[in-house]
Amino acid sequence: QIQLVESGGGLVQPGGSLRLSCVVSGFAFSYRAMSWYRQAPGKERERVAGITTDGLPTNYADFAEGRFTISRDNAKNTLYLQMDSLKPEDTAAYYCSVFHDIRRYWGQGTQVTVSS
Repeated sequence: QIQLVESGGGLVQPGGSLRLSCVVSGFAFSYRAMSWYRQAPGKERERVAGITTDGLPTNYADFAEGRFTISRDNAKNTLYLQMDSLKPEDTAAYYCSVFHDIRRYWGQGTQVTVSS
């Protein structure tokens, strides 16, 4: 079955960096566009960025532009999100996602907390 497992979240000070990873299985990763989303407490889930099958980033959210970088390693079935210059408002659970067949799949999420 399809599985997406995120890791790399944690507590970081404002201005710091984190690199999130998402290891996937159960489908042909290299043939699927991927996305990162996030959800803060009390807010709706929002898209952070997407990436094409050959590694081209697509549609960074305004809050992510210039600070976050999405990438992938098809040989490792892994999706990444490099987050720099983190702000307290970036605090959220971050999810990787894929649309496969007729539905969207999600990982369990990894929590990012930006606080001094």
